[in-house]
Amino acid sequence: MIRTVVVDSDTLTRYGLSMLAGAHPDVEVVGEAGSAAEAPAVIADRRPDVVVIDVELADGSGLPLVRSLRDRYADLGIVVMTSLDTDDVLFRALDHGASAFLVKTAPVVEILSAIRHAAVAATSFTATGLLEALTRRREQEARFALSPRERQVLTLLRDGLSIPDIASTIHISKSTAKTYVARLYDKLGASSRAQALVTALRTGLIDYEAAPGG
Repeated sequence: MIRTVVVDSDTLTRYGLSMLAGAHPDVEVVGEAGSAAEAPAVIADRRPDVVVIDVELADGSGLPLVRSLRDRYADLGIVVMTSLDTDDVLFRALDHGASAFLVKTAPVVEILSAIRHAAVAATSFTATGLLEALTRRREQEARFALSPRERQVLTLLRDGLSIPDIASTIHISKSTAKTYVARLYDKLGASSRAQALVTALRTGLIDYEAAPGG
């Protein structure tokens, strides 16, 4: 029996997953939480084999919860579900320690497969379309061809640092920092920080760990 906890702000989704589990004798929903804040206590109390977590919870992103659970419970299966079927969300789930990634419109057999996979291979990531997403990521990286230093500057831009702060952080002159930023804008086809970050987020060059600044 795969003991499962569902973390989703939508009552109907939690109910639907409970009904789905009830129709299959190897899966049992033993607890529910409607927010990231509620989830840790429920998980500690119910001691599930697998947790199913929505990316978009009422009190914020579910991904920090994924990371904290992975850090605390090395053998816990974690299935991330989302209505946002994009490559960057898939890779964010992977980076945060998920065992499997699903879209909410996935067929029943796929949902059950993800839960069963997570129960036996918590640290082995699976997702429908993963190979295609990896191929697209490689193509995007080849297209933009950012150097390690340019990637570092892009991350600092994401974190909201000004050009003087970037220069100070990576120990270069302000004029050199300006050159790196201008080169990034050119490669990303952007005319501003906001445009550059939107493109970088959409193509998976950076993630959402920090809000775009400025």
